[in-house]
Amino acid sequence: MSQPLENLQLLYHIFPFRQVFLNAILPEPCYNKCQKNSQKPHPRMREKNTGKESMGSPLSIQMKALSKKNLIVGQSGGPTAVINSSLYGVVSEGLLQDSVDRVYGMVNGIEGFLAGRVLDFQEVFSGNDLEKLKTTPGAYLGSCRYKLPEDLDDPVYPRLFQKFEELGIGYFFYIGGNDSMDTVSKLSRYAEKINSPVRVIGEPKTIDNDLVLTDHTPGFGSAARYVASTVREIVTDANVYETRSVTIVEIMGRHAGWLTAAGALARKYTGDNPLLIYLPETAFDQEAFLLKIQECFEKNPNVIVCVSEGIHDEKGTFICEYDNSVGTDTFGHKMLAGCGKYLENLVRNRLGVKARSVELNVSQRCSASMISATDQQEAVSAGRFGVRSALKGETGKMVSYVRDTSIPYRMHLGLEDVNLICNKEKTVPREWISKDGSDVTQDFINYALPLIQGTVEIPLGTDGLPDFVYRK
Repeated sequence: MSQPLENLQLLYHIFPFRQVFLNAILPEPCYNKCQKNSQKPHPRMREKNTGKESMGSPLSIQMKALSKKNLIVGQSGGPTAVINSSLYGVVSEGLLQDSVDRVYGMVNGIEGFLAGRVLDFQEVFSGNDLEKLKTTPGAYLGSCRYKLPEDLDDPVYPRLFQKFEELGIGYFFYIGGNDSMDTVSKLSRYAEKINSPVRVIGEPKTIDNDLVLTDHTPGFGSAARYVASTVREIVTDANVYETRSVTIVEIMGRHAGWLTAAGALARKYTGDNPLLIYLPETAFDQEAFLLKIQECFEKNPNVIVCVSEGIHDEKGTFICEYDNSVGTDTFGHKMLAGCGKYLENLVRNRLGVKARSVELNVSQRCSASMISATDQQEAVSAGRFGVRSALKGETGKMVSYVRDTSIPYRMHLGLEDVNLICNKEKTVPREWISKDGSDVTQDFINYALPLIQGTVEIPLGTDGLPDFVYRK
């Protein structure tokens, strides 16, 4: 029997459609028997969940080895509080699937993969460490901001797919935002171009909540919860004194104001701070802004203002550019920061009142203490759903969130063509913003409130601090 098996293996490696090949060359009774036996693990592998070793016939072992493919996953762009929850979903589901042999991780995304930085999840995790991914912020695998060439004839693409072949990769997953979906789009199109069987799936991630064709994104709910909680704390602090003061809270968001709008969730009653909220979806008028603050002083001596880092005037000039020069990142996006400090000085100089600015900065995306249980659970589910979809043959798709109802909140997962998502931005609907552009409406509250619900217990170490899992 050994010689036929050796011949079978040789033909298998040169035949592009392996499962079809087995169907074609094996007699029906033999094929069915092989399929049945292939469900048994290799004698050197332990059964998942039981820890027991199982033996199979030599033929069944060979058939299983022939049918298995490996899975690889990477993370890209800015981290979030639940990007590792999505990773957990992909990895844990991959480990459960009989048709998946090894689950690999790209260290520092596609850039690290090109440099040969790959880890094997079966080797790096033991005990309960994998579970800790769900409560660890940041990006366990590390990230990158690497942009693949527009030209699919660029030599980088055959290099990548050669590496996929060497690792036996059948399933590729990329967790990230808009620019990461651009990578998913290019890889899936190249796979189609060369008739590669590698299936490519995008897992959404961004605190900016600006991906199109999905109701919301993993990471937004937790970041929104952090913003709302922090703004409420700032409001409580500001109310200590009766002296007139203005506090500017600068929040992330280049062209989409979803996260800044979350500041409205901090209000405990009608008329509560923050009294003013400015999003990049509308033009920012500095003179109108100063007049609004004076009006607010008639109601409250302490005025809290939430502003997006990306607010701009009617000419499109970012407010931060009035005060300092801004650089660009590797994708050509302006690196925005500083509008809070500029407005602080503007208020102090023009109105003669106490003014300060608070930039929430990276805390918005790395606070484990404010992880939304809803956000975490949905991120894990999205990871699992993506794996199951790829195993069914889906490729060139991004996992999407589809909202069924807001009250009560219900949603389900779907798939969208990634080519219709990448390089597009979803902004806050104009009808969810007040006519003068200084606040958001109840529609936004109804949309966002379900996404920040639930508290996640963070495991603590012996030092009393969060027990995160680290890549060694």
